[in-house]
Amino acid sequence: MNKTKNWIKRFALVCLFLMALLATFQSISGVNARTLINHIASGLSVSETASNTTSPSLEDAFDWSKYPKHTVTATGYTAGIESTGKSKGHPEYGITYSGVKVKRDLFSTVAADLNVFPIGTILFVPGYGYGVVADKGGAIKGNELDLYYETVEDVYNKWGKKQVDVYVVQKGNGKLTEEQLQALNEDKALQVFRQQYTSSEKR
Repeated sequence: MNKTKNWIKRFALVCLFLMALLATFQSISGVNARTLINHIASGLSVSETASNTTSPSLEDAFDWSKYPKHTVTATGYTAGIESTGKSKGHPEYGITYSGVKVKRDLFSTVAADLNVFPIGTILFVPGYGYGVVADKGGAIKGNELDLYYETVEDVYNKWGKKQVDVYVVQKGNGKLTEEQLQALNEDKALQVFRQQYTSSEKR
């Protein structure tokens, strides 16, 4: 009887700890923890199987059909003068409309029409990875995206201009901070995918 009570107490404490951890994650990152956990859990069995052989791809690890789909025209851009008109000496060089620095990572910064995809929206772009809407562009209207790359060579060699179906993992609330972006990129459950999007890029 005592063993059963002890087991129940331990189970309850573990549940409370996990709930506190999720609440802390949500308050720090602003990301809806339930959405992200469901997203990760939905692909867990696939990614576990794939990790036994080679590094899995995000395209294969999750059932993207569960998410709202938009067909967009996506182009690549850089922080440089060729895309933004700003050179490295400019005080706003590499700073997005949201205030965060441009980043190519597991969760990269992308630019969109904010009437379609508000700041903070998390998208999955096949062939590119996760994009977090952090910026807007004067020429971006409607179903168009600009995907951030470190160099002009990467823009041309890795992307160029494509029409692609993107998936809305989570709609943004109009805000994005460096802390939120960092928390997304450091999510332990997704680290197995990270090198695919950063290994050949500058960090």
